[in-house]
Amino acid sequence: MPSTPDPQQIIALVVRQNTAGIEEPVARILGFLQGSGYRVVFEADTATHLGLPGVEPMSVADIGEQADLAVVMGGDGTMLGIARQLAKYDIPLIGINLGRLGFITDIPVDRMLPALGEILQGKATSEKRTLLEGRVMRGGEMIYCGVAVNDVVVARGSGAGMAELRVAVDGQFMYNQRSDGLIVSTPTGSTAYALSAGGPLLHPSLQGIVLVPIAPHALSNRPIAVPDTSEIVVEIVSGRDISVNFDMQTFASLQHGDEIVISRSPNTITFLHPEGWSYYHTLREKLHWHEYPSYDGKLK
Repeated sequence: MPSTPDPQQIIALVVRQNTAGIEEPVARILGFLQGSGYRVVFEADTATHLGLPGVEPMSVADIGEQADLAVVMGGDGTMLGIARQLAKYDIPLIGINLGRLGFITDIPVDRMLPALGEILQGKATSEKRTLLEGRVMRGGEMIYCGVAVNDVVVARGSGAGMAELRVAVDGQFMYNQRSDGLIVSTPTGSTAYALSAGGPLLHPSLQGIVLVPIAPHALSNRPIAVPDTSEIVVEIVSGRDISVNFDMQTFASLQHGDEIVISRSPNTITFLHPEGWSYYHTLREKLHWHEYPSYDGKLK
């Protein structure tokens, strides 16, 4: 996006709801963008929640079709929610972190205006992230389809025993697994639930999907990465209260014999970061790797 904007260029603001004190940083961003000559709109739910006058509300579909980019203010959950909806429109996203972690909403509030200024002047690092698409099949018919930025998770209910899952990749049987469930994750999701379940970190540029068992009965069931061209089929063999969720958005009431067919989505997400942004810096910052800058045999 050029430093001297065309009056028709539209920037959409998507803001996390129920956030104390959010009005002040929103007002600062509004003033900055409008003062720079951009037309600013609110995503419809943001407009309803904030109730600020003089800013046009716009549906997600209209944002996708008309906006040049979207600025998301919130945590990673806020970004996941809007990214799933905007992925098919391929508009760039910028994340302002109001949450706790901020792996994908990576710009801190105290740096948001300088960072936005740099990005809008073209001093930006652009990266694409893949998504997963999952279809729930019952008796050969699709009964649900969902999209995930982080992961598709098949898991047992809180009061139920272990689930037994049959997993195949590209038509080839991989294993029958008894566990609390299975996480099928993108590289983006490798820093989320998959990481807490013992999965590996995957660099976002890797073209892979990682399968991470949740508390498997057999300790030999280990995480495995497969190409993101793969089609993964997870069949429900046995167990009670099993559900599948897409970035923690749940589709429940799975039955024995149901299959979840997971593959890479044809859509991608584009994130814009300030120039010089580094994935490794993000890992150091969020995982506290920087707490021990050197090691001489003693913990610092």
